[in-house]
Order: sequence, then structure tokens, then C-alpha cells
Amino acid sequence: MAAKIKVLDDMFLDMLKDVYFAEKQILKTLPKMAKAANSAELKAAFEKHRDETEGQVDRIENVFEILGAPARGKTCDAILGIIEEGKAVMEDFGDSPALDAGLLATAQAVEHYEMARYGTLIAWAKQLGQQDAAKLLMQTLEEEEKTDKDLTSLANSSVNASAAATSKAA
Repeated sequence: MAAKIKVLDDMFLDMLKDVYFAEKQILKTLPKMAKAANSAELKAAFEKHRDETEGQVDRIENVFEILGAPARGKTCDAILGIIEEGKAVMEDFGDSPALDAGLLATAQAVEHYEMARYGTLIAWAKQLGQQDAAKLLMQTLEEEEKTDKDLTSLANSSVNASAAATSKAA
């Protein structure tokens, strides 16, 4: 018996499972990052994004529903690696004035990964005629882009400056 040839629909569903897993891992990690952060603004940014991520998980579940597929995640090694980097930052720099800069860098790595994934999923959804799915995914991409912009602003306005103020090079 010949193996079933996989098509774009299969790839779309596979990547949707990947991003679903990633979002659920991020939901577990954001409170830890918020707790570790020294900056009140950074704590607030992590808490706000945690609330947004809950809505993003709901949207992905809606996309699964549109596709008639069960909402199931698939292990995403990329996000697990980024989360491990974040844990290492918290362990290695826990008492350091550079901690917040490292947490912020980790958060932006997560955002950039998500933006790449959502951009791809939107393009594929449109190709597959899944306009409703594309709209839901676009809402999430817009939130991820705004979060990334907010984190960049936070980095430029206070977090990196605080870390640099205590640096040997300063």
C-alpha cells in the first residue's frame, strides 16, 4: 500500500499544532518571567501578554474547529529551546541588574518566532481558501507585532539603560 502523499492542508494543520503547543507553553512561562522581572513596566508587559495569549489560544482552537480537526498540540522544539534560554537567564542573572534586559531579549525571541509562524499560517490559510481561519490568525499576528513593538520601546526607554548603567563598560 502506497503512503499517503502529504499536501499543504497537512502542513497547515501540522504547523497549527506546533503554534498551539507553543502558545500553551508560553502561557505557563509568562507568569514566571513576570515574577522574575525587576522592572514594574516589564512585569506589567508580561502580565498583559499572558492575558492576550489566553485569547490567542482560544483563536487557535477556533481555527481547529473551522478545519474540523481536534485541538491538539505537537511538541515545538523551537519554543522549548527559547524557553530554556529564558530559564538560563533567570538562573544565571537572577541577582543581576542585567536580568530584565535578558528577559526582554528572550520575550522578543518568542515574539519573532510567533510572528514568523503566524505569517506563514495566514499565507497558507489564504491559499487554501480558509478566509475565516486567516482572519483569526491575522488578529493574533497583529497582537504579536504590537507586543514586539511595546517590548522594543521598553528596551529603548528603560530596561537596557538600567542594565547598562551598572555595566563595567559604562
